[in-house]
Amino acid sequence: MIWAFALSLAVTALAGLPLLPLLRRLGVGQSIREIGPHWHASKSGTPTIGGLMIILGTTVTILVLGPIFVHPRELNHYLVLGFAWIYGIIGFADDFLKVTRRQNKGLGALPKFILQLVAAAAMLVLMHHFGDVAPTLYIPFFKVNIDVVWFVFLIPAIICTTGFVNAVNLTDGLDGLCSGVTLPVALFFAVLCYYGGSPAATLSAAALAGGVAGFLLYNFHPARVFMGDTGSLFLGGFLCGLAFASGKPLLLIPVGLVYLVEMLSVIMQVLYFKATKGKRIFRMSPLHHHFEMGGWGEVKIFFVFSILTTAICLFMLAIENYI
Repeated sequence: MIWAFALSLAVTALAGLPLLPLLRRLGVGQSIREIGPHWHASKSGTPTIGGLMIILGTTVTILVLGPIFVHPRELNHYLVLGFAWIYGIIGFADDFLKVTRRQNKGLGALPKFILQLVAAAAMLVLMHHFGDVAPTLYIPFFKVNIDVVWFVFLIPAIICTTGFVNAVNLTDGLDGLCSGVTLPVALFFAVLCYYGGSPAATLSAAALAGGVAGFLLYNFHPARVFMGDTGSLFLGGFLCGLAFASGKPLLLIPVGLVYLVEMLSVIMQVLYFKATKGKRIFRMSPLHHHFEMGGWGEVKIFFVFSILTTAICLFMLAIENYI
């Protein structure tokens, strides 16, 4: 776990040294939404697609350390990485279109959603084929397993995976926020899988944690680079892959509470706006913008959301009897 975290952190951090100047030379700058907080306009032009750093760090770590620490017949870590890569590719396509069009619009909402559904279906079927996903629901707190018919398990799993990945994507709206929230969640799965006796999943989770930590060196406020959809969709796919590989996907609900609340704030805002013909529940959605419009600085939001997630992760590890 320690080797994976350290190597991934180092590779990710070192990757930023040549990548940032390259992105600047290529003019790969972020376009800021006109409807966002007006003070975000100063961020326009900040290099994006920095999620490539995380992808490189985690991929190199898993490919280098996998043959050393994991049994050759176990493919869990490669499947989790593949899960993340597919979503990362979708995110890269979205970022590429945004950059080339010089606006904050990439893939259309419907094509992007369909691609994500197909990606979730393909990877869940593949992981089930190799025995890494079983139609069994582990219920947190009660610590019971409920067997489910595969097809009945698969359909909700596809929908929930797509929803969770997009929830992670929505959390990527302030400097370092998505990285700061993802770091404790990745460490949670590293510890969970370590004590659960899964070296492959432990390696994957620790590599993700190291990659996110390395990226934070560049992404903490004031951010020198943004991860873009390339990074946020990769992170969402990776976390979903870890959750299914651990056999406890429902644990994403408590440990990923910040992601889910961010997504719910958007859904509530849109529905209430349409129902009341223009009224709003929040000052702005996703939720982090609501606090920002209320006077909270980006650093404060980063620490509050990250510490809250860390506390929930520690609580769930205690519940699971790992601490």
